[in-house]
Amino acid sequence: MIEALQFTFIQHALIAGLLVSVAAGIIGSLIVVNRMVFLAGGIAHASYGGIGMAVFFGLPIFLGASVFAVLAALLVAALTLHKRHRTDTFIGLIWAVGMAIGVVFVDLTPGYNVDLMSYLFGSILAVSTQDLYFMGALLAVIIVTVSFWYRPILAVSYDSEYASLRGIPVRFFYTLVLVLSALTVVIAIKVVGLILVIAMLTIPVYIAEKLSASLWSMMLISCALSAFFTLVGLWFSYTYDLTSGASIILVSAAFLGVFLLIYKKR
Repeated sequence: MIEALQFTFIQHALIAGLLVSVAAGIIGSLIVVNRMVFLAGGIAHASYGGIGMAVFFGLPIFLGASVFAVLAALLVAALTLHKRHRTDTFIGLIWAVGMAIGVVFVDLTPGYNVDLMSYLFGSILAVSTQDLYFMGALLAVIIVTVSFWYRPILAVSYDSEYASLRGIPVRFFYTLVLVLSALTVVIAIKVVGLILVIAMLTIPVYIAEKLSASLWSMMLISCALSAFFTLVGLWFSYTYDLTSGASIILVSAAFLGVFLLIYKKR
């Protein structure tokens, strides 16, 4: 694959993969420790509504998906914070309605020529320079936000009741984590797509959780594993002419299987 690095689209794919890997490692760790995997999955699929609306109104895809995903995250936070026992119902509803909105707007778009399948299963080789700027900006927002509020996020993630007694605004940080999850989903769309994004957010984190003693170290290990899986997946994709998003997830799953076998024996 070394000779392929002379191509601009390969360079963009590698940069995009690394940017998304860092975001996935950080936010994936928060999703797992807060037990928000299902919530993040609902937001991911609901963001398809933003893609459909962006196509209909002629807006940048990332912009439409970002706005819609953040609105979905705010709605999920408002509905689930004090009604955890009905979370599955609300998520199922938001998931279905969001995707339905996207499909309807795409149907209403006259003569659209956007390959929407690439947003479902990823198309990292089609990442543009503008996409990279957008990914970089969102990643900067994620890093700055998590770094600035790391301690209260840590407290809320592991013991929300204790955090509430200490005067930490649990509602705000619960919502913040969901919003950051929504932004991470958006920048991961080009890499693995909406269908596979949850696997990218959870597989490296599951391994990192077994190898780390703190949330911070879990994030760092998750970032490194995500980057490694992405690079190996891209190599498989390029070498055997496979879909990039699926290759990355299958590589991640294969390493997870090997890790579990070794971990069990130890």
